[in-house]
Amino acid sequence: MAKGMRMVTVRLCALLLLVTVLMTGGAARAEDGYRLWLRNAPLSNAAQHKRVTVTVIGSDSPTVRLARDELQRGLTELRVAPHAAITLRKRVRSGERHGAFRIDGATITSASDTGLLYGAFALLRELGQGKPLATVRLDESPAYDLRMLNHWDNPDGHVERGYAGRSIFDWWHLPGHVDARMTDYARANASIGINGVVVNNVNARAMMLETRYIAKVKALADTFRPWGIRVYVSARFSAPRDIGRLKTADPLDPAVRAWWKAKADEIYAAIPDFGGFLVKANSEGQPGPQDYGRTHADGANMLAAAIGDRGTVIWRAFVYAAENKEDRAKQAFTEFQPLDGKFASNVVVQVKNGPIDFQPREPFHPLFGAMPKTRLSLELQITKEYLGFASHLAFLAPLFEEALDADTGRSGSVSRTVSVIAGVANTGSDRNWTGSHFDQANWYAFGRLAWNPKLASDQIAREWAAQTFSRDPAFLNAVVPMMLGSRDAVVDYMTPLGLAHVMGTGHHYGPAPWVSDLARPEWNPVYYHRADRDGIGFDRTPTGSNALAQYAPDVAKRLLADEELLLWFRRVSWDHRLKNGNTLWEELPRRYDRGVAAVERMRGTWATLAPHVDAQRHRAVADFLNIQRDEAQWWRDASLAYWSTVSGRGLPTGHSAPRYPLSWYQAQNFPEAPGE
Repeated sequence: MAKGMRMVTVRLCALLLLVTVLMTGGAARAEDGYRLWLRNAPLSNAAQHKRVTVTVIGSDSPTVRLARDELQRGLTELRVAPHAAITLRKRVRSGERHGAFRIDGATITSASDTGLLYGAFALLRELGQGKPLATVRLDESPAYDLRMLNHWDNPDGHVERGYAGRSIFDWWHLPGHVDARMTDYARANASIGINGVVVNNVNARAMMLETRYIAKVKALADTFRPWGIRVYVSARFSAPRDIGRLKTADPLDPAVRAWWKAKADEIYAAIPDFGGFLVKANSEGQPGPQDYGRTHADGANMLAAAIGDRGTVIWRAFVYAAENKEDRAKQAFTEFQPLDGKFASNVVVQVKNGPIDFQPREPFHPLFGAMPKTRLSLELQITKEYLGFASHLAFLAPLFEEALDADTGRSGSVSRTVSVIAGVANTGSDRNWTGSHFDQANWYAFGRLAWNPKLASDQIAREWAAQTFSRDPAFLNAVVPMMLGSRDAVVDYMTPLGLAHVMGTGHHYGPAPWVSDLARPEWNPVYYHRADRDGIGFDRTPTGSNALAQYAPDVAKRLLADEELLLWFRRVSWDHRLKNGNTLWEELPRRYDRGVAAVERMRGTWATLAPHVDAQRHRAVADFLNIQRDEAQWWRDASLAYWSTVSGRGLPTGHSAPRYPLSWYQAQNFPEAPGE
């Protein structure tokens, strides 16, 4: 009988445990990456006996209520103290940028409700790294008014250059049903200060401007608004013709201007705080004002007039076209720099960090500093289109920092020449949001640098790792250096010494420096490296395309001397002698081998960190590092097989031959590659 009672008791306990697991999301799901950097892992083993008290003074808006709830939940989860009491105080501070806040121990003050929300997240971030509540002192203001994510998501759910599953925007069920994940997404963005979201692909569909889609966008805007986020839409320039039944989309045509004004009025009637339009025009086949003999300024200003002072037109400077015969790296500067001062005040020209296309390493874009009379936006890519997709660990804060800190030679650093910062999002329907756990760090890093471009990469890595995995110093002292060196490892095994755009064409997966048969020259990797028996590299000096002249003279001199960009700016012989004494042909395999070895070290480091990370996430990261090791070796072998064949040279002593002949690598095909 006693034995039977014990069995009943055990079964009841098991049932209660199961119910608890199901109600709380379950142990298996608790550490699956969904909570991102917002885990608020307990600081101690002490139980939290009382609910945290949060006093609000001066406001009771939905945003402030969210701030209060975040503090109550976060401090309870952190187990800071059983009697913690926090005050949120809205107080006018003259000259304060919207979103600025001050933290003095247990008191958070701001002139705006959104600032109180940002302050709440900042306090939890400080505490989450183990800092005592009484010692927290912050006085912060965002560097840029607009800190936005650009989604390349399509209405059918496919994400262009997306490596984390399907789109998170469920257009099929909107506006009738807004998935709860939209709130979680907005919360994550607010926690790092992101305040704008473009919800659709820059290769836009005109239907996104139809009345039925405006209603869908409104549902998202209503969900994001309490989190301080405004919604933007990518607009197709030919929409007046596509859905407006006009015969033209000429920006100087009165009927076209009237159509856009009416469309803007319709959107603002539904969404009073609508952010505005993002436009990709006359690039990669997209329609634009040049179709009618007009300039980019004509097109942007027409949309700016339609919106007025209600919002912003963000006009991308990423342009290249088949009919343009000059160096692709020069085209954006050639088209946009002469238009400096001709854009309306509510137009922002959005410029990628480099002059080609989000390469593992590029010089900064020459337009930065060259358009002092125009508002510019820096566009960074968080999704790793050219850096191994989601499966390669490549922490991008050093890349972002490199771009932000670059001296333009004209107006200070790049970070000082821009008024907006945008990142191409890497979020998707995968449970962990970004496809791999470490890719969450790039979303986080973008938000932190958009708030404060002076932050150092190592600080950002330490913050993220402590909040995401473990605050144990032994873990952080190992994982942070691993993260900081990861992007350089990718550069080494993919594009060393200034090589660029040697990826597989279309999907950009894997090495394909041999491709030369595509219709447009600039679609072919051989266009960018120009390797033959005599040498390698793209001559952008005065003896070549002279793209170097688009930079300030002192900067051009510095770039030309930078061996990390050697083959970007110069064509040299295989026997060219580098500063370390090696010839180029001796140095190339050394760089490739160094990259492969770096990935092997990352695998070893991660293996030692198993005691600090839950088994599910540790195993997932280990699996991806195994993939990265294999693919780094593939990159190394395929690239060296090609360079050796083209140059007619055998590999230098001490470097192993590729596993397969060049023909084997050239025969590989990847129709299943994601994100194209």
